[in-house]
Amino acid sequence: MGAQQSVNAGKAKVDLHVDLTHMLCEALLLPPLSSSSATISQIVGRISLKHPSLFGRSEKLDVILDKGVNDSNVVVAFRRPRPEWLSQQSFVIQHSMTPEIAVHGFPADNFTRSGSRGVNLSRLSLGVEINEPTTSKWTSGTSVKFEHIRPVNNDGRSIARDHEGFPLTCSGNLHDNMIILKQESGYADVKDNSFLRVNFQMEQGLPLVPKSLTFNRVKCAVSKGIKLGPTFLVTSLTGGSIVGDMAPYQAFAIGGLGSVRGYGEGAVGSGRLCLIGNCEYTVPLVVSACKRNIPYTAKDCDEEFIVKGYSFRVESSEAKNLEGSLFMDCGSDLGSARHVPGNPALRQGKPGFGVGFGYGVHFNTDIGQIRVDYAMNAFSRKTFYFSINTGGAGS
Repeated sequence: MGAQQSVNAGKAKVDLHVDLTHMLCEALLLPPLSSSSATISQIVGRISLKHPSLFGRSEKLDVILDKGVNDSNVVVAFRRPRPEWLSQQSFVIQHSMTPEIAVHGFPADNFTRSGSRGVNLSRLSLGVEINEPTTSKWTSGTSVKFEHIRPVNNDGRSIARDHEGFPLTCSGNLHDNMIILKQESGYADVKDNSFLRVNFQMEQGLPLVPKSLTFNRVKCAVSKGIKLGPTFLVTSLTGGSIVGDMAPYQAFAIGGLGSVRGYGEGAVGSGRLCLIGNCEYTVPLVVSACKRNIPYTAKDCDEEFIVKGYSFRVESSEAKNLEGSLFMDCGSDLGSARHVPGNPALRQGKPGFGVGFGYGVHFNTDIGQIRVDYAMNAFSRKTFYFSINTGGAGS
């Protein structure tokens, strides 16, 4: 659900794009459906403005606004033209306002959802991003930015402590300041029958301004996919660690869509360490029946099956559109929740370890992949997820 309009500004063409499906993601909780307030709050609309030549020398300006019911995000990026074989530099200003339920929210309905305790994060950042030229398998980027983070309540007033009197910032004041040097590298090896992806991120807090946070935060994710006939098996492992100064909102939150399904956002736990494993087995669901007992050659179809005297075939053009999956997720904070300032996870009774499993249906469309997942957690409570991944029509 999007609309795009081009406007001539001098000799340049400005693209204005409105997308109401971007990041559309809702979790409907069973039971009860009516108790979930997160369904509407996760719907995000996007307005993007792109100018290909701001000052007539191919300088690119991107302005993006994401707006939900309870959150918002604004990004302004300016990039000067450089040859493709040189690193690309961007100047970025960003401001976001998001409910902080992953760390400070309370688990409800046997950990299937997380409720808000009225803590929100206002985050303002500005800095420089440098992206190195992309090779066939490697990507690399570096950024330096200043961040100003301020906890606020639902009325927009700055707060330094939660409802139980524990600090929300590392400094103990109404805000935290930090200068962050971030290095991110990616590796992707995609073959006809398999793929391997590795993503590594490291953030270093630099003590360049008074009372700024000094820390090192590392996160690494590895995923491997293997084609098994018409089916596909994907496994992934994600780990993270943070040492040094730390505010509660910097903890690794475990639980929810994209982490451990069957749990609410951050309902498994939050800590200085994290380890998350995912496994998903995908099969095509669209088959067409041929006439009984009439053989055909292999060139007539991509895969052939014989069931009770009938021949079935999977047509590749259809099988790529509709898929079924079985999945299992697990995650742990490795006992590090007690090292987070204020111990928010332990105070809220989060287990620190969780396992979820279930099944789903995926439909690949022009706007992205539509996913319907049904998950169960370790407490035998069930959660139904509906999401649209506009990043691509495939896993």
